[in-house]
Amino acid sequence: MSSASHPSLKQLVLVSIPALVVGVLSGLLLAGIDIVAEALEHTLWETIPSSLGVQEHAGWWTLVVMTVIGALVGLALWKVPGHGGHDSATVELFAPVLRLSALPGVALVLILGLAGGVSLGPESPIIAIDVALTVWLLGKIAPGIGTQGAFMLAAAGMLGAMFGTPVAAALLLTELVAAAKRGGLLWDRLFAPLIAAGAATITMQLLHAQSFALDLPEYTDPRLVDLATASAVALIAAVLGVLASIAMPPLHALFRRLRHPLLYVTVGGVVLGLLGWIGGPLTLFKGANETGELIAEMDSYGTWQLLGMALIKTAALVVAAAAGFRGGRIFPAVFIGSAAGLFGYSLMPDMPLALAVAAGVLGAVLAIGRNGWLALFMAAVFGGSMASLTVLTLALLPVWLLVARAPEMIVGEGEPDDLDERDASYLDPHEPTTAEAGPTER
Repeated sequence: MSSASHPSLKQLVLVSIPALVVGVLSGLLLAGIDIVAEALEHTLWETIPSSLGVQEHAGWWTLVVMTVIGALVGLALWKVPGHGGHDSATVELFAPVLRLSALPGVALVLILGLAGGVSLGPESPIIAIDVALTVWLLGKIAPGIGTQGAFMLAAAGMLGAMFGTPVAAALLLTELVAAAKRGGLLWDRLFAPLIAAGAATITMQLLHAQSFALDLPEYTDPRLVDLATASAVALIAAVLGVLASIAMPPLHALFRRLRHPLLYVTVGGVVLGLLGWIGGPLTLFKGANETGELIAEMDSYGTWQLLGMALIKTAALVVAAAAGFRGGRIFPAVFIGSAAGLFGYSLMPDMPLALAVAAGVLGAVLAIGRNGWLALFMAAVFGGSMASLTVLTLALLPVWLLVARAPEMIVGEGEPDDLDERDASYLDPHEPTTAEAGPTER
């Protein structure tokens, strides 16, 4: 390989500066969205019901809040420019770049969903916002990076901010780098995105923001039987993910028969309210804090209650995405996997607790997200040791055999969505672009 394939030291240093800026801004953006959503969540679920004398965790209040949130999101999808961005049921984690005028609407529906208890995480919408802002900003101050480079920096920064480590960004972005099929060393191309991811991670840590609050004993003593039990638990969780993937397209089509976003998102809110009423408060929201609470309070739940929460959260995830709410699937998948792991631990109490939860997370995230790197990484976070990583790597194999030929949890491109393309312009981040090919307002 010729030296021309390698960027110079000066080029690496110069790209590191905008990468640091993008990383810090990514962390601040996520923290800002979280602060606003948490304030609204406190108002909806504590201040208002307390002032009205509503009993804590009253099921009917869950139904009321979710119905109102559904109506508000539906109204935003109908009237706000950009219509809330991409339909979360129709896009992967990384979607085409939105134009700037669509971003306030995306932020609005994201905050409403996070605060209202919708079973979706912030991933897809917050990455879409970050990417669009970064493409615009770097187009002004560092045009040489180009649209594709800006996309990579923003995606890496937000992944680092959300998952609390730059390693997650490195693992996920290897697929985008490979897809680009361009010359040069992999780590040369990941240099700047890793800086952005690291800067975003540190920003979130300095702000004391935490994705998952865990209280699990470290798994340090692997046994041969652990391979079998971890695989069994991972398969249980993966089956839930496969069922969700099968249910998504027909349910998406069923909601769209109502023709109008105000109607079908409101109906989705009603269904989510009923599911939350049945499943209880832990089955609401994106699932990060709720996962920690579930693990801490696991002794309060019976075996079949744990399975019930996993099933209800799976149903809520599918309904939320199919009904038009905006959000990601990884955070809810982690809750589903944790509940499935605790269910497996209840059936096999000799199994190490950390390994049971990690295996459940592995199966659910792999089946729902279809990314082996991310599934293994998220599971290793719960396992907490190199010993767990070894077992989980082997447990991943039978799960992949199950999900490899199963449908993905996404609606095909030919399915209708509620995004009016006349109000959004897109850039394909996988296509090579010049510095001048930035986002345009139409």
